Amino acid sequence: MWEELKRHERFVRGILAQAGTDGLAAVREHHDRRVRDFQHERLIHLLVTLFVALFALLAIGWGLHQPSLGAAALAALLLALTAAYVLHYFRLENGVQRLYGLSRELDERIAGRALTEPAAKRGAGAVRGA
Repeated sequence: MWEELKRHERFVRGILAQAGTDGLAAVREHHDRRVRDFQHERLIHLLVTLFVALFALLAIGWGLHQPSLGAAALAALLLALTAAYVLHYFRLENGVQRLYGLSRELDERIAGRALTEPAAKRGAGAVRGA
């Protein structure tokens, strides 16, 4: 999944590096679909991470209550798995945050102006609330 996210990010950055706005609306729609896919993946990985961490804590508790080599091995395995899931989730979350920035860049390119500038800079004659 991580490689797919990076591949999509390279694709959108390549489109943004080109001059012109031809086809950007279609790219924006495709990008929105991919962002939704990555958000879904992020949610699933969050749930899996939380459950693995919960089972790791339960295994530690069991190992403290009934000390044994099996309990220690299970707790160590689940802690290692939790660490791997946290790292993967961290990378996935940061990747999705970068995709949000690309969404803003696509919107600004389509609009032909920065969308984050205050209303006063867009035009002195603009009337608020109208």
